[in-house]
Amino acid sequence: MTRYQRERGFLASKDCYRVFLIDEQPVFRLGLRHVIESDPAFRVVGEAADATTTIANMHRHGPPDLAIVDVSLPCGSGIELIKRLRNHYPSVYFLVISMHLEHLYAERALRAGAVGYLRKTSPAEDILAAVTKAVRGEIALSDLTTTNLLRSAFSGERQVSSRYGNLSDRELEVFELLGRGMKTRAIAEALVISPRTVERHQAGIKQKLGIAHMTELRRIAAIWITELQAH
Repeated sequence: MTRYQRERGFLASKDCYRVFLIDEQPVFRLGLRHVIESDPAFRVVGEAADATTTIANMHRHGPPDLAIVDVSLPCGSGIELIKRLRNHYPSVYFLVISMHLEHLYAERALRAGAVGYLRKTSPAEDILAAVTKAVRGEIALSDLTTTNLLRSAFSGERQVSSRYGNLSDRELEVFELLGRGMKTRAIAEALVISPRTVERHQAGIKQKLGIAHMTELRRIAAIWITELQAH
């Protein structure tokens, strides 16, 4: 066993569930590791800040039992990463923990193959409870998100977020942050992409929604966020 493997715990004992963390923020990964490893049933066996490192580490050291993924990752979407990893590692369960509203991404995450979705602001006990469910393949959602998804499924009504279902995952992230009043450079910093890339996504959103001007796009995005927060 190499020193790196010892430090990262890649060769966890077989009586532990192996958990892999995928989030660009080292401080959040550290806090999440602390929460997870407070239960001896779990062992964090690796970490990554982006898709490339994740794929390389899993290829080198083997798949974990559970991968915890953020929606926003450098150079890509965590939801798209889940789709890719599921093709290579069908035995791995995925839990999304993100800053984004559940209304926006929970359904997309489940469709991609995740078994749960939580906000980063969730209490530690809720996160640990979700991890406990997720490693067994059980659905791990907040009560509100579960209620909203069931209501949508049985009533046939469209979720507020589904009005923009033709937007890509990254476009939806940009659209959300526009609705929160963030400017192009701030969005670029939040998503760890270039301002030019943000502008390209904004152009794509305008084209898909039939909007000509940024002022109108910001207005519609702000209204949308207000509707989401009212649910």
